[in-house]
Amino acid sequence: MTEAKVPEEVKELIKIDPYLEPFTEELADRCYLADRWLDSFNEHEGGLLKFADSYQYMGLHLNNDNSITYKEYAPNATAACLIGDFNDWKHDEYIMSKSSTGKFSITLPPKSNGEPLINHDSRVKIFLTLPNGEKVARLPAYIHRATQPPAEYNNPSYEARFWNPTDKYKFKNKRPNLPHSLKIYEAHVGISTPEPKIGTYNEFTDNILPIIKDLGYNTIQLMSIMEHAYYASFGYQITSFFAVSSRFGTPEDLKRLIDTAHGLGLRVLLDMVHSHASKNVDDGLNMFDGTDYCYFHSGGKGNHDQWDSRLFNYGKYETLRFLLSNLKYYLDEFQFDGFRFDGVTSMLYTHHGIGSGFSGDYNEYLNPFAPVDKEALAYLMLANDLCSQYSDENNCTITTIAEDVSGYPTLCLPRKIGGVGFDYRLAMSIPDMWIKLLKHKSDDEWDMGNISHTLSNRRYKEKCVAYCESHDQALVGDKTLAFWLMDAEMYTHMSVLSPLTLTVDRGIQLHKMIRLITQALGGEAYLNFEGNEFGHPEWLDFPRIGNGQSYHYARRQFNLIKDDLLRYKFLYQFDKAMNETESKFNWLNTEPAYVSLKHEGDKLVVFERANKVFIFNFHPTNSYTDYRIGVNNAGTYRIILNTDRVKYGGHGLIDEEKSEFFTVNSEWNNRNNYIQVYIPSRTGLVLALKSEIN
Repeated sequence: MTEAKVPEEVKELIKIDPYLEPFTEELADRCYLADRWLDSFNEHEGGLLKFADSYQYMGLHLNNDNSITYKEYAPNATAACLIGDFNDWKHDEYIMSKSSTGKFSITLPPKSNGEPLINHDSRVKIFLTLPNGEKVARLPAYIHRATQPPAEYNNPSYEARFWNPTDKYKFKNKRPNLPHSLKIYEAHVGISTPEPKIGTYNEFTDNILPIIKDLGYNTIQLMSIMEHAYYASFGYQITSFFAVSSRFGTPEDLKRLIDTAHGLGLRVLLDMVHSHASKNVDDGLNMFDGTDYCYFHSGGKGNHDQWDSRLFNYGKYETLRFLLSNLKYYLDEFQFDGFRFDGVTSMLYTHHGIGSGFSGDYNEYLNPFAPVDKEALAYLMLANDLCSQYSDENNCTITTIAEDVSGYPTLCLPRKIGGVGFDYRLAMSIPDMWIKLLKHKSDDEWDMGNISHTLSNRRYKEKCVAYCESHDQALVGDKTLAFWLMDAEMYTHMSVLSPLTLTVDRGIQLHKMIRLITQALGGEAYLNFEGNEFGHPEWLDFPRIGNGQSYHYARRQFNLIKDDLLRYKFLYQFDKAMNETESKFNWLNTEPAYVSLKHEGDKLVVFERANKVFIFNFHPTNSYTDYRIGVNNAGTYRIILNTDRVKYGGHGLIDEEKSEFFTVNSEWNNRNNYIQVYIPSRTGLVLALKSEIN
């Protein structure tokens, strides 16, 4: 295809990746589907952001005169009324009218004394009549609060509540500016306490935010925020999309958490689950109006067999209204700074990634007959359009991250040049690599070439979030890196009063090296799941029938880092130092590294990034004196980070005060100069030019 035939809207893509050229017409067609929705919103709704403001009138809302309006989409129902504590649950009052678009609505006048007819936090439901005469009660789809009844009620179904506090939370702090590099702390409020219980938003605010700040992370990614009836689903079976989880506290408590984080300079991302929804009928959207297609696809197309959940129909107008409004609701009402979109691979493909591998051949993604769900792809483009427009209108930067294992091309390129528009994708192959190495390979079998390739293998100009392990590896049935490294002795030999064993020593040294090389080589941003930074000694298992509803493993033992006699403090201090050094010298979110050495026999990996030199000796026993390292820039180098420092649980084998490395003007490993360094076994070093060190 000649350049003249390339559609104008995707020409920039070809400059970035010439291999896309055979697929430019298909790429343009996929963008056109989203653009057509934008045209429709501009014509009928006043634009995308106005369309996404639908949450302001869908659902229950208090008006200035204390009347209450309620609007609900339930096209299959023939009649509806609003019921609740306010009218003793009578079904013959407050009958709603139905529009031609399938929306029921009603306005409830205030009480005779001028107060709202529905009291704050009182229970409500919509009572629907179906075509066959059946009567069903549902939680309003846009409800802002849903709670589980007390155990003594013997009724597990959630209750919708009219949330209208007199003392609404007022934000005090502005959103922090986008940092140079995202260092993300993935966290779950409920497990963020050493006690075997459900933690709260307020406890997280008071106890965990200071830890995150101290560690040097600048972004928090909150999981399990949208209401989910089943706690053990880890928040991935959403029942009420506009309600924040009541297990952890109130909406006002969450607002305080985010506002406090902003005051500390921490941005907060929401783990957004728009890839599927709970099958739960009593508590959720499933069969909302008596059909299986109110918001979802009908029949088998609307079910995800592996996740046992419902799949949205992204080609439906009211589904787009619901989902796009959901995004803007969390941006407006809670001041989130962006989203990590869950299950993007499932959304992108009609097979949902089940039983399908991806070789990287562009035909797997961009052939017109490839199994791509183009309506879902258009929704993801619209979601990114919304975040981009919101950023412009509110003078802020909203960040979007895609959880995609498939490597879909253009996923993280801007919409304006024909991409899908995400800022980052998760580098999901990296944790898989580390687990496979620790599980199946002895240390002398580690392949330096494979490690380097996996860490650096990403699409040009498409940014990745690198991570060694996330919540997935912490769950029961898997093991964290610390567990794979030291599980045999984590309960018996982590005290500094006991002798340092070979197992624990190996575990501590490799834990630090794995984290550093992943952050430095693996992407443009970095993520850690809470507790893993200090080698949390237990897996994560939520209370369920299989474990006797125990909370013993549904917690994070932050108390361990406060015990000066335990070795967990060493890993904590290294994680902190790694982040602080990156913040000062900025190697993340820069051009990809140049790997100059992958020596299989010596077990060394050497690379340069952002003018810093990274040296990793993975050999289990061999240390090297005067090891020649190629560097491009001439000058004098000094150590800015060393995994072998005693305060990080290392052995202090390098005298850093006397360590200066002078370049020799002679080519080595395709670099203009070389230096000679002492590099102990199982040690990682970061060097910078002396002129760059303050």
